[in-house]
Amino acid sequence: MVPDAVFYRDLAYVFAAAVVGGVLARLSRQPLILGYVFGGILISPLTPGPSVTDLHSFELFAEIGVILLMFSIGIEFSLRDLQRVKWVATVGGPLGILLSIGLALGAGALLGWSTLQSVVIGMVVSVASTMVLARLLIDRGELTSRHGRIMIGITLVEDLAVVVLIVLIPRLGAFEPGRLLGIGRGLALAAAILVPFFYLAGRVMPALLTRVARLQSQELFMLVALAIALGTAALTQAVGLSLALGAFLAGLLISQSDYAHEALVRLLPLRDAFVALFFVTMGALINPAAVIENPEILAVLVGLILVGKFVIWAAVVWLFRHPLWTATLVAVGLTQIGEFSFILVQVARSAGHVRDDVYQATLAASLLTILANAALMRVVPRWLGGIRLKQPRVTEDVAHRPPFRDHVVICGFGRVGSAVGEALETFRVPYVAIETDPEIVKGLRTRGVACVFGSSADRAILDVVGTRQAALVIVALPDIQSAYATVRNARALNGAVRILARSHHAEGRDRLMVAGATEVIQPEFEAASTLIRHALRGLDLPRDRVLAYLDLLRKAMKATPRTEIPSGKTLPELREVSVDAGALADQSLRDARIRERFGVTVVALTRADGDTLLHPSPDAVVRPGDRVLVFGLGEQIAAFEKEARTET
Repeated sequence: MVPDAVFYRDLAYVFAAAVVGGVLARLSRQPLILGYVFGGILISPLTPGPSVTDLHSFELFAEIGVILLMFSIGIEFSLRDLQRVKWVATVGGPLGILLSIGLALGAGALLGWSTLQSVVIGMVVSVASTMVLARLLIDRGELTSRHGRIMIGITLVEDLAVVVLIVLIPRLGAFEPGRLLGIGRGLALAAAILVPFFYLAGRVMPALLTRVARLQSQELFMLVALAIALGTAALTQAVGLSLALGAFLAGLLISQSDYAHEALVRLLPLRDAFVALFFVTMGALINPAAVIENPEILAVLVGLILVGKFVIWAAVVWLFRHPLWTATLVAVGLTQIGEFSFILVQVARSAGHVRDDVYQATLAASLLTILANAALMRVVPRWLGGIRLKQPRVTEDVAHRPPFRDHVVICGFGRVGSAVGEALETFRVPYVAIETDPEIVKGLRTRGVACVFGSSADRAILDVVGTRQAALVIVALPDIQSAYATVRNARALNGAVRILARSHHAEGRDRLMVAGATEVIQPEFEAASTLIRHALRGLDLPRDRVLAYLDLLRKAMKATPRTEIPSGKTLPELREVSVDAGALADQSLRDARIRERFGVTVVALTRADGDTLLHPSPDAVVRPGDRVLVFGLGEQIAAFEKEARTET
């Protein structure tokens, strides 16, 4: 078979469009899927310029993207996340979907749409993009806020509702008794598949994945997970249901095992590539001429999403006794549609329920509402915060105070930040707090504490609170992206100020140090250090030796190959060991099992070319000529050094 050169050229066009669109979206601080869709428009046969020839082939690839996306959603779907906001999510979520369908029915009656088309459009506009929403919340550092948890809870329920809607849409008709019976049969069929699947999830799948994991082959593990996803999707399609439903069920199967996270990590790069291809293909299918010919459909869809959904979700969240402020923020976040609306409108078009003009308008409406939503998420919270706090601008309260000097700036006043603030108040140290939760800000101002409503990642906010004259900046933000931006901007404003931050992972610690942090606290390490101290003290060991050990451990966790720590006969030490062409060469740290076999901790890995990896990952491969900095007792290091230099 002769390879089709045109196909490979088109494939290059698709991924080049994804790169160009993704870079433009990143530079303009927009969601990546928006850039992918824009890139697809650029290479569409329906627009001027270079274009792909056979879109049908790429629609097949796009279906793989849908399978992998739904598979990962199934793995990540967590009932525990729903329990925090269980009532407003599990009851309010379906209620909001029903109200969206009702609103579409009302709009359709005025515009002369058929009942079936109105119902389908209501379903399509009812679900927001979890991917877009999570990205925006992370960028603003609001993922763990009250309104952030409610938004994510509702979108998780909507993700689950998509599975039901995928089953229902092909069976919708004129609501005749026969059609209703068909819907019932479809739901019964879905239930018949779900029951044995949950049995497999609890009994068969964990055992299977355990056996595969014991083979210690990452490639084989990824292939098994991929086979489960594609096989289950093919099974559900064979019995008359959708590929997306099967992929979601496969993700649920994996999620019940101890290896769910491992499967997700292995499949993420593949998923992201195919999802990018999916959105580029969707963009290439947009026909600007068709949208221009039917602007009223696009206008109605955008109105239903931006205005209708805002009113619906504000009312639903408020009915569940959340403050009006929280309800408004939640409603703003849900005024968009994304990847699942694409899937639903595809299913509806394939079933013949909507015409191509509705399909085209849905794709265009997604593009416009994501763009509008990103802007609203930035502007509305600050505007409403100013109103709620009874000030024209959020910075006015601090701006009218005497200039600060030699004070402390606390970025994030949650559990950690508030504890720091309490300590500073005890010692009468002046400080200014920056917080995105208006309830916290209002409470602080009631007590007369200087504070600003806004994101500490914003350089203008940091400047207003006097970071240039501050003696100390404390970054108590849980989100690494917001913490990184805050540290970087604070260092740009004041090159001499001490900046303390926190990170849960070594990678985050290194990133914050590069951004300019003076010191980064790792909560897990501090907890381990405290446990070690109490355990050794409880065994009546000499206090000076316990403290000396903890000091060495702390220095080891922060060490670089240039660190010099004196060794001792009875205490651990740091030592650099050269690796020869011996038993450890060309093995990953995971495969070499250095800690399990020798009891030493690898602190750093220096390559032969001088490149240094601090706290290398388990996948880092040790090669001949490398130098390994290890922390442990003298005899343990000696045994490790002997192994590193022993020829096989």
